[in-house]
Amino acid sequence: MAILETRALNKWFGGLHVTGGVDFALQRGEIHCLIGPNGAGKSTLFRLILGEHLPTSGQILYEGNDITKAKSFERIRRGISVKFQVPGIFKALSVRQNLQIALQHHCPPAELDGEIDRLLEFLKLTEARHQLAGNLSHGQKQWLEIGMAVGLKPRLLLLDEPTAGMTPDETAATGEMVQALNRDGVTVLAVEHDMAFVRQIAHKVTVLHFGKIFAQGTINEIVADERVAAIYLGDATHA
Repeated sequence: MAILETRALNKWFGGLHVTGGVDFALQRGEIHCLIGPNGAGKSTLFRLILGEHLPTSGQILYEGNDITKAKSFERIRRGISVKFQVPGIFKALSVRQNLQIALQHHCPPAELDGEIDRLLEFLKLTEARHQLAGNLSHGQKQWLEIGMAVGLKPRLLLLDEPTAGMTPDETAATGEMVQALNRDGVTVLAVEHDMAFVRQIAHKVTVLHFGKIFAQGTINEIVADERVAAIYLGDATHA
């Protein structure tokens, strides 16, 4: 059963048709990656799903309910959470305080400290718990924001290039975190450029090109598709 669907989703910015009639379904329990060359419309589709942009036409359904016109905060209340490419953490607060802010409205007070400790361990940030968030390494900042998104107890987690700027070891560790969250019942939709990360986590991959779905399948099917290779090399024409 699909947890998220878009139906004939279109977005125009002036005369620019950025999202072109996208019919997309994300199955419950899936880790699904959106890939494509720069300018393919990945970020716009992502922001339409989150509610940062409203579509020009079409529908967005979450758990069978029409959320096309819902505000971003309403979507978060329904169980959608997001981690953006640039970490949106509170740099002047400690790591632990950041997690406390994320968790405090979603966790009983008596369980809050234990839940923060559990999340710190999951994020590999226990030793850094008293550090100011602004002093963390880039990879640690990314992990902290993932933790803040997870603290909202989402059923659907949106990840916008979660491994951007990470080392290979950090990227692999992030993949393990995503897989663990998925095993706990979180459905994941990730926009990503790092194909090693996509190969590590993705159950299914969707390729966007010129704002439309160009190909879908497993990572092995996508890698073997000569048409996909062509658009990354700039050889495909607008169809």
